[in-house]
Amino acid sequence: MVENFSFALAQINPKVGDIKGNASLINDYYQRALKAKADLVIFPELALIGYPPEDLIFQPNLQQDCYFALQKLSNQTLNKSCAILLGAPWFEEGNIYNSAIFMSSGHIQNIIRKVVLPNYGIFDDKRLFQSGNFPSPINYKGINLGVMVCEDIWSIEPAKKLKEQDADILIVSNASPFDLGKKKLRLNETKKRVVETSLPLIYVNQIGGQDDIVFDGGSFVLDKNGDSVLHMTSFNEEITIQKWNIEKKHWVLEKKIINPRLLLDNVFEEEIYQALVLGLKDYIQKNNFSSVLLGLSGGIDSALTAAIAVDALGSQSVHSIFLPSPYTSQQSFIDAKDCADNLGIDFQILPIEPGMRAIDQILHPVLDQENGIDITHENIQSRLRGLILMALSNKTKSLVLTTGNKSEMAVGYATLYGDMCGAFNVLKDVYKTMVYRLVEWRNTNKPDNFKGPKKQIINSSILHKAPTAELRPNQKDQDSLPPYDQLDDILHCIIELNMTWQDIVKKGHSKKIVQKVWYLLDRAEYKRRQSAPGVKITPLAFGRDRRYPITNGYKIFGE
Repeated sequence: MVENFSFALAQINPKVGDIKGNASLINDYYQRALKAKADLVIFPELALIGYPPEDLIFQPNLQQDCYFALQKLSNQTLNKSCAILLGAPWFEEGNIYNSAIFMSSGHIQNIIRKVVLPNYGIFDDKRLFQSGNFPSPINYKGINLGVMVCEDIWSIEPAKKLKEQDADILIVSNASPFDLGKKKLRLNETKKRVVETSLPLIYVNQIGGQDDIVFDGGSFVLDKNGDSVLHMTSFNEEITIQKWNIEKKHWVLEKKIINPRLLLDNVFEEEIYQALVLGLKDYIQKNNFSSVLLGLSGGIDSALTAAIAVDALGSQSVHSIFLPSPYTSQQSFIDAKDCADNLGIDFQILPIEPGMRAIDQILHPVLDQENGIDITHENIQSRLRGLILMALSNKTKSLVLTTGNKSEMAVGYATLYGDMCGAFNVLKDVYKTMVYRLVEWRNTNKPDNFKGPKKQIINSSILHKAPTAELRPNQKDQDSLPPYDQLDDILHCIIELNMTWQDIVKKGHSKKIVQKVWYLLDRAEYKRRQSAPGVKITPLAFGRDRRYPITNGYKIFGE
């Protein structure tokens, strides 16, 4: 057995389906590992095709493309001192396995098939893959490598079996998505496996955005006592080389590489903001767009969306449109213009009043005009704005961002084909109360990876004015909804905590308001089904995580 060994942890950002591009990226990182004299480079789960592949995995040509890419990558290891451990699908006798492929000396030497297949939240592994048998350790240069794939580490048996077969080190290849609190959950669960086995553990996670999911990286190493001895940054593509030595028959990291701040649950606002920036950036770039446009209303949601877009893409790639109606205040114009100026983005003004008059004229023969402004007239304004934004999108090839938040999406406080009109909703999983916290955080913080300005970018007027859609005179959100701190707490109890209405009332909320919120939540399911995708940041986001029927006769309150 060798007395020292160097691991390279490759925390990369693959693109689902781009086998050629991913293989090139993998080879680039392999060359960097070779240059650093690493003995083994470890890549994330399914790095070759990206995660989650969904039903793309069933495409007939994919199998052959994966096989050729694996052969080409394995050839790179011929006469080289560095092996590759790569996440990739393995096709065998009509079955598909989520696997970790070990390559050395120019060949595929071992295939570790994922044993525990998750089937909850965003995970559909049982739909896509066959479960493998418990693997044996891989012996390489005299070291027994106990390799697992993602969910395997969340169960006791895989690590236990590897320990019984004399594994020296546990290695986990992951595509673990971000949500609030996930960092702590990962550390707690992996520490359990270390305590149970007394083996050090290497955890490699991918980074990047994939539709509504963001992978945050944050790869780490635990020593045999469960203490963190290395923690890579979150939301950043990078490679780390680490040298290990034998001490008292145990493998230990030669030099602890740790920033104590990375061990903590960072300020929630920072983690959320970073996830939103990365999710938007990758959605735009991986879908071959170069710019975005949005309606800038002078409100806090569109201001925050614009700020995130600038931080992700740069001011030159963000275009704002101010679409005033007769009910739009002068203060809204001032706030929208100030926000655009602070962010350095262009700002165009296109009043919608001429369109409103034209629609009124068209509908006059069939609509009752005597009842003044009702929901029909309000929605016409919103849909006119959507029409204009989509027309500009067609003309400029810019992707439209919609700006609604989770609170609004939950209770249906949004207009189909109006303010819901767009291709991506950055704030879809962000409650309104968190929107305010994110604005306050961003006004005083600007991480180096952000492309926006380092100054206060959203003024106090936007922060402190009452939320309003300005679709009728003197309209306020609270005319239709409970105060947002109350609304968000009730929604959190219903959605993320899955509490009964009785327990929510015991927290101090009135039954009448809880009943109203629950009614609005259920009624709005049909709208959410037609909404744009957006970044998941909570443990239970609308869409993949929470799947409720549209046609639903169940009465929560028994009425």
